[in-house]
Amino acid sequence: MREIEKDPTGRTPHEPGAKLDEGKPRVGLVLHGFPRALSEVAKVGTFGAAKYSDNGWMDVPNGIERYTDSLYRHTLKEAEGEAIAKDFGILHAGHAAWNALARLELMLREMEG
Repeated sequence: MREIEKDPTGRTPHEPGAKLDEGKPRVGLVLHGFPRALSEVAKVGTFGAAKYSDNGWMDVPNGIERYTDSLYRHTLKEAEGEAIAKDFGILHAGHAAWNALARLELMLREMEG
């Protein structure tokens, strides 16, 4: 069933100043709240695209399991006291976050399909 869009101020759709965004995700909270973290994740994505191919990660067989393992490896390295991945020069936390996002994206796609 389709949800009815609403204006948070109670305006009707055709009333001046209406914006039907009540209850919609506030994406700005992520973009403006985590700019440094997202930049670090972008470094990981850029590094991976250069090493492999643009968005090739989407087609990796058993991707959810493999990105979960990669997330754990980077988390373990960080727990061992290595903040920056020696072979990449990027924070292990950034790699872990990228892997968490890849894993989540694949899970959501699997649920949709």
